[in-house]
Amino acid sequence: MPEHIWTLAIHGGAGGMARGKLSVEQDAGARAGLTQSLEAGSAILARGGNALDAVAAAVMELEDDPHFNAGRGAVFTYKGINELDASVMDGKTRDAGAVTGARYTKNPVLLARAVMEHSPHVMLSRDGADAFSREQGLEQVEPNYFATPERWRQLEELKANKLDYYDIDMKYGTVGAVAVDQHGNVAAATSSGGLTGKRWGRIGDSPIIGAGNYADNRACAVSATGAGEFFIRLGVAHEISARMRMLGEDAKLAADHVINELGQLGGTGGVIVTAPDGTSTFSFNTPGMYRGRATSDGEKYVAIYGDE
Repeated sequence: MPEHIWTLAIHGGAGGMARGKLSVEQDAGARAGLTQSLEAGSAILARGGNALDAVAAAVMELEDDPHFNAGRGAVFTYKGINELDASVMDGKTRDAGAVTGARYTKNPVLLARAVMEHSPHVMLSRDGADAFSREQGLEQVEPNYFATPERWRQLEELKANKLDYYDIDMKYGTVGAVAVDQHGNVAAATSSGGLTGKRWGRIGDSPIIGAGNYADNRACAVSATGAGEFFIRLGVAHEISARMRMLGEDAKLAADHVINELGQLGGTGGVIVTAPDGTSTFSFNTPGMYRGRATSDGEKYVAIYGDE
């Protein structure tokens, strides 16, 4: 692959974001956040930086933006707590790190990366993840940093309507990024607050390597968003990678096949995929998905609705 090629793709969640459902302010705010994320990640790739740094930078921007369900602006559990999940994977080495139920780390994606780079483990959870974060010197915040009035309203609405275990607006606001750098290495990062009203310590696909996040230089990098239980059951991210590696399918064919299978099981959501040759794709079976792409060819693309 020529040295100058790089690609970054991002998502801010998939769900029922049909035209007319978002206010003008919500639409503009989400697009601005996606644009900022693309700029942060693509600046690293453009100067020859590595894919892992780029996806981490892109996801940090989305974690800091309350328009998305990750970091600040994460949804509440049934008990009114913000519990954060994240994962990263390096396609060159297939090293990976993940955290679930973190409560005090400002940017959970950095904690997932610290698990990968500074521990012998792949996944840490809850109090242990928080303790490791402090030991690593990552920026800590009080739990109310993550809380926003809109997310609290969504929880109250869910309880008032007695809707258990389901994101009331069907907006799976998980965020993610995949990239290939100028050296042909891919990486993926995913971060989420989970589902509004989640109970009993529920864990979705975002921190699970092979379900919500995967990267392998032999095939692609994948970040997913959607009804996590279905993504776990199908091993969506790894399934896409395996189809590309073993069947020779391109990113679009593999992603569309697996998302179609997801739908047949009753699952909804989407994925972003980037391959070492610089190609990338989006695939989703919901009315919309917050998404964007930037490439070394000068493409800068941000979209929300399915017809964009």
